[in-house]
This record gives sequence, structure tokens and C-alpha cells, in this order.
Amino acid sequence: MSHVFPRHTKSDLPIAAGGDGCYLIDTQGRRYLDCGDAAVSCLGHSNPAVIQAVQQQVEKIAFAHTGFMTSEPAEALADLLVEHAPGDLDRVYFVSGGSEATEAAIKLARQYYLEIGQPERRHVIARRQSYHGNTLGALSAGGNAWRRAQFAPMLIDMTHIAPCYEYAEKADGESSHDYGQRVANELEAEIQRLGPETVMAFMAEPVVGATLGAVPAVEGYFKRIREICDQYGVLLILDEVMCGMGRTGHLFACDYDGVAPDILCIAKGLGAGYQPIGAMMCTGRIFDAIRDGSGFFQHGHTYIGHPVATAAALAVVREMTERDLPARAVVMGEKLQSALESALGQHPNVGDIRGRGLFRGIELVTDRETKTPFDPALGVAGKIKKAALAEGLICYPMSGTRDGRLGDHILLAPPFIIEEAQIDELVGKLSKAISAVI
Repeated sequence: MSHVFPRHTKSDLPIAAGGDGCYLIDTQGRRYLDCGDAAVSCLGHSNPAVIQAVQQQVEKIAFAHTGFMTSEPAEALADLLVEHAPGDLDRVYFVSGGSEATEAAIKLARQYYLEIGQPERRHVIARRQSYHGNTLGALSAGGNAWRRAQFAPMLIDMTHIAPCYEYAEKADGESSHDYGQRVANELEAEIQRLGPETVMAFMAEPVVGATLGAVPAVEGYFKRIREICDQYGVLLILDEVMCGMGRTGHLFACDYDGVAPDILCIAKGLGAGYQPIGAMMCTGRIFDAIRDGSGFFQHGHTYIGHPVATAAALAVVREMTERDLPARAVVMGEKLQSALESALGQHPNVGDIRGRGLFRGIELVTDRETKTPFDPALGVAGKIKKAALAEGLICYPMSGTRDGRLGDHILLAPPFIIEEAQIDELVGKLSKAISAVI
């Protein structure tokens, strides 16, 4: 009997024993093509450069508390990230994962306004069907009704505007551009409703991952968002925890949209699974306000800036930049999109196939014409996850796509090293799983 507290108490999971490139291997020797581990394993499971970096760092120094010392890998990683960062991002605050990064971003936004003498700014605006993490602050920002429901009495009051979800929410006869401007302008309306002097930040994912299934914003949406934030003195926080670090074709996902945030959150692909790590980046203007004011960011965790974690991430980012793996994600992502469209594009229950780079989503419906979702009682997403695992494929099916209750999608996030033959394997196994369930 296991004493591990699992995510699902009625699950009977295989035990991971090894990794080989794009595959995980269980204790029975069975291989699983890993295309759904929450967009973490961007380099696969056996990258020698990252493994060596971890081993060498452990031999030097495993831990040094950042209240007393910094470390060489943390300094080098911060330099490398800032070198490639968009806009004026100039400082990096290392944490241990995505929820910690978004939590830190929210707290930094609040403290920034205290430092510059605007204590009335306290509101964060986010979007429906977003996901920003599971700590209470991050969950408050997230707009997924199912995840929020049982903890609602404990959450901070934050408001949510519409996502940019063209497939399901663009009006008939409305152009993509007009739709994007319309939903972006909801931010201005909400700022005015709350009172411009009380709003401190707007938080959004450039490509929405877990809750919507790889939904990118339409062209021009984020440029309008940036304009509104600038007009009202509101900080723009971009959550790239899932879609960043090369996943959607740029090291930083917002580069595709031609905008730069004031605060940016990364994780998952930053460590590629070799160590738990995340980071919050901010502009020099925000950092200077803290430095020239109280001098102390009133936040922190024991393992921030962990030397082994930052050494692993440094090796990961070097692999990405030196091998130009974000560009490879674009090429292989187009091949994956083409293969998915060929195999499933005319499937009566596949409503949409979307995404950027090696970040693709498939939305499942009962009827392609009406875009009607399945009855949640059928548990379509969960059944596909189980059927795919039986085929030797790890993917990321999720329910509640439309509103936290209705809708099902499959999220695919294979390693950047995936080959064409493995794309065929992925699509073949996924097609079998979908056919077995629907």
C-alpha cells in the first residue's frame, strides 16, 4: 500500500522508472511518448548537458540561503534571461514554480504602488478561464470557476473580463480584429468601473494553456491591452509559466504579439523538469522603486535562487538559445498541426485544432456546426487521458473548457526534440484513444 497522497485518490498509476528522450519508462519496461506533462519536459528526459550541470553544482554547493549569499548559477541565469528578455525587463526573482512566480508578481505589483505613494491601487483584473496557479493569491487571479469554487470564501476579491477565445466567443459576422479589440476594451471598461486610481495590474496568459487548451489571442489584442495599461498607469503582468520558454516559438511568448510586460512569470520549461524552478521578472523601473524606497521586497521563500535549480535552468536556457530550439518548436509545431488536421480535421467531434509552436489544443464537441460541448457527466476528457495512457501516450485532456464546467479539450506539449516519426506516433495513438472513447 502506497503512503503517497496522489492527485486522484482512486487512481492506479504506473511507476516512472526511467526516461529516454521523448519517452518515459515505467517499472514494467513500458514506454510512453510524453506529450502532456504540463509543458515541462521541453528538452526530453535525458539531456546530458543539463544532467551534468546538476551533478557538478551539487558537488560544489547544494544550498545557500539568499538572505546571506547569492550564487554563481543564479547570477549567470539572471544575466542570460535578461539578455533575451523583451522590453525593459531587467531583474529576475527566482522561485520554485509557477504558482510562486504569479504570487510574487501580484505582491510585487502591490508593493510597487506603495513605494511610489499610490496605496489606493489594490485591484487586479484578470480573465475568465485563465489559470495562474493554486496558491490562494494565484487562484484568486485565475478565472476558472471549477478550480475556484470550493475555496471561494478564502479568495482575494479580483475581477475577471472575457478571454480572447475566438473559436467559441467571436460573434457571427465579426472580424477577428474587431473581436480582439472588443474584448480588449473590456479591460478599459473594468478599470473605469473599479476606478482608475484603484487598479494596480492586469494579468493574462499570452497563450492560454490548461483551462482553454492552447488558445492564442488574435492579432492586435495584446497591443490594445498594452495601450490601455499605459493609459491608466496599470501594470501588465504576463503569465508565461506554461506557454513561455520556447514553447510557442519564442523564448518569451509575448514576443510573438510584439508587446513587453512590466512583470513576467516563467517556470515549467525554464527547468525542463530537471529541477523545480520558476522566476518572476520585472522592469528596472519597478526594481528601482523598491531599491530607492524601503529597499526590501516583503516576500520570500526558503528555496528561492536555489543553486542546483538555477544551475539546471542555466543549462536548459543555454541549450535552447545555442541550439535555437524555439525555432525548431515552430517548424515541428507546424508539422504537428498538419498531422492533426489530416487525421482529425474532419472528425465529427473535433471542433477546433489550434495553438502555436509545440503547444497545440484540440477542442471536442458533440456537433461541429453548433460547437456544442459534451455533457460533463460523460467525463470525455478523463476517459481520453486513460485511453491514451493505455496506448502509450501521455497527453493532457481537460474538462471545463468553456466555463469551468462545460467543454473538453486535449492539450499537447511534446518536447522540442520530437522527430517527425514521433509526431506520427503521437497522432496515431491519440486518434485511437479518441475513437475508443467517442
